[in-house]
Order: sequence, then structure tokens, then C-alpha cells
Amino acid sequence: MNTPLIICFFVLDLLSITSAVAELHTPEVQHVTGQSVITLAPEIQKLSGIETITLKPVNYQTEFTANGKAINIRPLTALHHRYLVALTEHSSAAAKFKQAEQNLNRQQDLYRHGVSSKRNLQEQQAQWQAYKAQVDATDFQGKAIIDEAMLNWGKELAEWVLSGNPDKLNAFLSGRKTLLQITLPANKHLNDGIQTIYIAASGNRSKARKAELISAAVQTDTVAQGESYYFQTSDKNIITGMNITAWIPEQNANLTGVIIPKSALIWHMGQSFVYLKSAEETFIRRLVDQYSETSEGYFIPDTINPGEQIVTTGGQMLLSEELRGQIPEEGDD
Repeated sequence: MNTPLIICFFVLDLLSITSAVAELHTPEVQHVTGQSVITLAPEIQKLSGIETITLKPVNYQTEFTANGKAINIRPLTALHHRYLVALTEHSSAAAKFKQAEQNLNRQQDLYRHGVSSKRNLQEQQAQWQAYKAQVDATDFQGKAIIDEAMLNWGKELAEWVLSGNPDKLNAFLSGRKTLLQITLPANKHLNDGIQTIYIAASGNRSKARKAELISAAVQTDTVAQGESYYFQTSDKNIITGMNITAWIPEQNANLTGVIIPKSALIWHMGQSFVYLKSAEETFIRRLVDQYSETSEGYFIPDTINPGEQIVTTGGQMLLSEELRGQIPEEGDD
């Protein structure tokens, strides 16, 4: 028995069957009114892993990007500690001054009644003046710290520094929160009522996390020259010193459109496209020239309508078939 010959015939038969099946199910590409239409049988769509979803209408708040940084709160805590020391010194000086004032009053009474000498009275007056000077100095020191906090950090953060309740600062010291300074582009503004934005160190919108507004900053970035704000985030991946990308809602820019998965968008010749399922066996390619990245995918305000079926998996394969269908076969004129 000639085994190699049998194997050879088997392989030839297998290749013939495979070729016949491939020929049977080769996608058909037609050109209708200047648009390529790909026809693909349902069973081959399944074998090729093509998946689609039906798009739903969504309302989307348009965003713009800004840059920022996770900043060190050491200057804030240093101010807080200096202020506590100033309060303690002021309290001590005030107590001594009060006692000196009581002693002075007593010496004045004794002096008027001839019980104490004028020298004792003068010594008590000098002590009273010394303690009053200490009270004034500690009071001035406390006010200087308040002014420094207001000028460098603004009213809200200054109140955190000057508060007797350290809970807000402790959240940053313990690492539960991180302080951010976000500077907007020069031509942008933070919409009134905006309390939450999204931030990420990676610049990837899909990985962005929430940050909550604290207050406007009193100092801005010398390069960006735009409005600057303090935010706080609980994102554990953001640590002091990191550069941050922020996504901020536009003012009065609520649009209606659809959101497509990122896997649905494909690129060719520097342009972005999607494939839509126009019928049970047909697909068409559509140019997408305007889209915005969101945490869920890409928002498209027009070009694609709610209710249309978009290819989420297999778009690249359809593009390859479409481009191959545009190559003239040998013998074509």
C-alpha cells in the first residue's frame, strides 16, 4: 500500500474543499452610488466574529481638556502648625497680661493708700507694658499667618489652615485625598455650578476619575495664563508631583447623539470610519470626522443615527475585504 500517495490525494481533496468553501463564502463588494457595499452571509459573519449593536440616543455634555498637577500640601501643613504655635503663644501672653493687669490694679490701690511704694508701682507698670507688648506681637504674628494663607492659597484653603478642626488637612496627610491645581486654557472658563471634573495622569479619558472642586486659586500657571482652580481627588493612582490631564464640561453645550465603543472606530489613510450593518447580509463604511472621547467610548453628535447597527468587532476585516475588492483581477480591462 502506497501511503504517501494516499496522503497526497487526501491533502489535494482537502484543499479543493477548502477552496470551494472559501469561493462560496467570499464577501461580495459592490459599488452603489459611489459607496462600497459588502455582502456577507450570516453564517460567515458568525464565523468571522463580526458583532454589532444597535445604537441608542444619548445626551452628552461636551468637554475641553486642561492641564494640572498634583501639588504638595507641605506648605499648607507648615502654615497650619505655625498658626497653632502663634495661637498658643498668644494665649500664654494674654494670660500673663491679664495677671499683670490685675497686679497693676492692686499696686495702684496700695499706692493710693500709702501701703506700697511708687517704685513697686513703676515696676508693676513696666511688667504690664512688657506683657502687653507680647500680646500685641503674638497677635500681629497670627494676623501675618492669616494674610499669608489668604494671599497664597485663597479663602477656602486658608480656612482649612486656620481651622481648629484638622480633619480636612488630615485627609491629605493620610493619603486618602490628593490636592490638585488645574489651570484652564486662556480662552476657557469654569462653568458656574460645576463641582466635578474628570482627571487622569495617563491622559486616557477612559481611565479618568472624579475630582471635586475646592476653590479658585489665587495664583495661576505662568505658562498657561488661564484661570486656575484647586480640586481634590480620592484616586489612589494620583500622587504628588504627577502631571494631570483634566476633562471639564463646556458651558451650555449639551448635545444629542450616540456613543460608540472604541473598538468600532477604524482608521484608514489618516481618516476614521465605522462599518454599519445596513441589512441582514450587507455592510457599508461611513466616514466619522467628528467625535469626542468619553469614558464609555466615542461620542458622535451627527453622522450616525440612533437605531443604526454598528459593527463593534470585525470592522478591520471588513475594511480588508473592501480594499481587496477594489483591486482589479488579472485579465480585467
